[in-house]
Amino acid sequence: MVRNTLDDWGWAAKLLHWLGALVILLLLGHGWWMTHFAPRPDRLAHYAGHAALGYDFLALLVLRLLWRLTNQVPPLPADLRPWERGAAHLAHFGLYVLMFAVTLTGWAMAGTGRTPFDKDVFNIPIPLYFRDRALHGPLEDTHKYLAYALAALVVAHILGALRHHFVKRNAVLRRMTVGTKA
Repeated sequence: MVRNTLDDWGWAAKLLHWLGALVILLLLGHGWWMTHFAPRPDRLAHYAGHAALGYDFLALLVLRLLWRLTNQVPPLPADLRPWERGAAHLAHFGLYVLMFAVTLTGWAMAGTGRTPFDKDVFNIPIPLYFRDRALHGPLEDTHKYLAYALAALVVAHILGALRHHFVKRNAVLRRMTVGTKA
């Protein structure tokens, strides 16, 4: 099924979720690696590739948010305690806020370095709105700390999904993978 139902996420939502998850993990891992271990001569190419993938992730994120806003969302299991329900809603809201914040600060930072990064993975030109080199340091710090916060929330999200599957033994994880009818 393409669209979501009250029991399951549709394949489009699953595709957007897992593709986004893969890209987030790539960006977080690559961002950390390139700032700590990438050889100096190669670093500029890594930053350009990171920015390019970040632009495409932002487009994917907008598409995912539009899909979520125009489709019903399967409800959480009825047996969740109020604090669990609140934590789930807060975590999902936080994930969206941080995904947007990290990508937008990265985009803002992309024009403030010595070499602007203005192409996505498909070589499509991306407009750069911030060109002031004095903003580079504060934007870089903001981008980094927001990315760390996003990484922590992604870990909490994964642990929550595993808790639903292995401890609570409900269908939350199955709904986003194989479906409840499998």
